[in-house]
Amino acid sequence: MKVLMVNKFLYPNGGSETYIFKLGEQLQKEGHEVQYFGMEHEGRIVGNHAECYTSNMDFHTGKLQKLLYPFRIIYSREAKKKITVVLRDFQPDVVHLNNINFQLTPSVIYAVRDYEKKSGRKIKIVFTAHDYQWVCPNHMMRIPSTGEICFACRGGDFMQCTKNRCIHDSKVKSLIGTIEAKFYDRRKTYGMVDTIICPSEFMKKQLDTNPVLAEKTIMLHNFIDAPTDKMLAGSQDETVSGKQPEAIQDQRIDKKDYVVYFGRFSEEKGTRTLLEACKALPQISFIFAGTGPLEEQVNQVANVENRGFVTGDALRKLIAEARFSVYPSEWYENCPFSVMESQMYGTPVLASDLGGAPELVQAGKTGELFRGGDVEELTEHIRDLWNQPELCRKYSENCKDINFDTVETYCGKMLEIYIK
Repeated sequence: MKVLMVNKFLYPNGGSETYIFKLGEQLQKEGHEVQYFGMEHEGRIVGNHAECYTSNMDFHTGKLQKLLYPFRIIYSREAKKKITVVLRDFQPDVVHLNNINFQLTPSVIYAVRDYEKKSGRKIKIVFTAHDYQWVCPNHMMRIPSTGEICFACRGGDFMQCTKNRCIHDSKVKSLIGTIEAKFYDRRKTYGMVDTIICPSEFMKKQLDTNPVLAEKTIMLHNFIDAPTDKMLAGSQDETVSGKQPEAIQDQRIDKKDYVVYFGRFSEEKGTRTLLEACKALPQISFIFAGTGPLEEQVNQVANVENRGFVTGDALRKLIAEARFSVYPSEWYENCPFSVMESQMYGTPVLASDLGGAPELVQAGKTGELFRGGDVEELTEHIRDLWNQPELCRKYSENCKDINFDTVETYCGKMLEIYIK
């Protein structure tokens, strides 16, 4: 089978890129041919045989880019033209779309259907929803200026995006986002996709509010690489099972006296709320791993140690040795890898009750939930968990029974979707 992965970034940039790289690699291991289409970039690590990509676009810098922003964000003639070159050269059976809005635009959907008609080849279009872009112009269902959770655009009232300045707190950019959303909604463009993969039930519920999408959605939680004892000790050995290996089950990592938060330091991630809880609990040691706009505030809290950006074995060890981790996000996260990763390393999670996180934490078994944005409730939960080490150990022990999909299992399910 030939699969064309489409994503605006073709270099390591975030969750969607990790997703396409790992899924594509697994498809190739199983004998399928995979190529990629997106923007050209000096850091690009995957590509296509035609060596055809769109020009790199960064709307945050450069006068020319800002001038072209209103025109290129809605419909990209360049993307349609260049993906057509790749389609002709590769002749894929499946086009798997990921993050396409803004830089690539849904023009690529029209390109696939046009090529299909001209070539007589049937092409399956699958889309994995990594955010809420198709029902919310700013993709987060959150008003950035106020931090308020918002469902106003759900159902097609996209003018609320302009009213609330939801894109970069700019009236102009928000208006462009509104126009883009209305344009594709009225043309029912997204209905041209065959299958929409939703990594959480919450995501599926939101997309299902659009009747054009409702009959096409499938819920499929993201995959995760399960750890081995050697990985925690510093090895890069591969894993073969979505369930924690026996070596981890029988020999648990020694827990240390700290609570860990790892991720971006920002408002929508709940960092400010967590810092308020940290200040109220000076007797507890916290370790933060990450970077972001609130880094200065992180550094100002006495009982918080900022390890900065940590990856690989160092991050695995940091997570595995914590009594528990905190995931205080204040927007509707989709299927947060951080929550899955903590539990896979035997570390209970205290997570906010927003978005897809509650689907991953078995409250009262592998962790607990608190009301997102509620600093008092968060503080109380942290205090209670810290003062009950036996409960934390019980949650940690229960984590060994978690069975998230590995990339191998996930790939098998995806192939069934491709073929269906």
